[in-house]
Amino acid sequence: MAPRPGDLDYEIYQFIQRMKGQKSIFTTIVTIVIIVFAAMSSFYTVQPDEEAVVVRFGQYIQTTQPGLHFKLPLGIDEVTKVKTKIVHQAEFGFRTTDISGRRTKYSKSGYSSESLMLTGDLNVAEVEWVVQYQISDPFKYLFRTSDPIRNIRDVSESIMRRVVGDKMVTDVLTTGRVAIAGDAKVLMQEILDKYDLGILVKSIKLQDVNPPKRVQPSFNDVNAAKQEQEKMINQAEEAYNRVIPEAKGKAKKLISESEGYAQALINRAEGDAQKFNEVYTEYIKAPNVTKKRIFLETMELIFSRMEKLTIVDSKIKGLLPIFNKGVLNEK
Repeated sequence: MAPRPGDLDYEIYQFIQRMKGQKSIFTTIVTIVIIVFAAMSSFYTVQPDEEAVVVRFGQYIQTTQPGLHFKLPLGIDEVTKVKTKIVHQAEFGFRTTDISGRRTKYSKSGYSSESLMLTGDLNVAEVEWVVQYQISDPFKYLFRTSDPIRNIRDVSESIMRRVVGDKMVTDVLTTGRVAIAGDAKVLMQEILDKYDLGILVKSIKLQDVNPPKRVQPSFNDVNAAKQEQEKMINQAEEAYNRVIPEAKGKAKKLISESEGYAQALINRAEGDAQKFNEVYTEYIKAPNVTKKRIFLETMELIFSRMEKLTIVDSKIKGLLPIFNKGVLNEK
């Protein structure tokens, strides 16, 4: 017998029919939601400073570049984005606390365990430095190690202690800072490449290097004494570089003048000897003429050096003035 309106069986029957209709609507809604969610999760966007690693059921599939990309939806493909185009920075011995104002604020409290280092001459120095790096391979960066940032910090700290430990404290605090940074960069890159972490070290910069605060006054006194020593040495070298070249120049000048004078005397002697030989040759040819010529030339040379000359002859009562060479020639 069919249930009648008002009976309990009839009410149950009507309720079941209504539930069947609602179930059909609910199934449709759920299906639409799943389709929409699947459509929304089937693509992803990689920003210009990123690369994305695609993993399917835990297996690496590919690394995608910036742009719009498609993937299998509903969690089948998982995408992890990594900032590969920017330079990351790791700070040691201090931390940047505020960069919003005009001046960047730093904090050194609690980081002495990173900065205190033993030098090669068994002194202690506080070394603060910065490591700048890029992620060269996002897959290796994500899956070669569980904590890549911790690995980078551990490697950098180990390498810096090794390099500083090979230097004298004066080199660490003064002139050796550039060499320390360069050596640390090369060694750190070698270790990271050996671990295959996909990290490229761009630079290592020593920010501040000081002796420990307890010994800083004494170190400043020693440093001032060394600077005074360097100043005195530089002044002495300056005086040496000024006096020695000057003395060498004077010596060379005297030697050159002496050699020139000696050569002039030799040339003059050789000229006189040649002149004598020529006169002697002429003398052999005509002795009387040559004697008279020599006598006249000699007297002319003697008289030309005198401004006034008076000759007194015992036979002549007056005086005869003889003027210089020019007057004699005119007469």
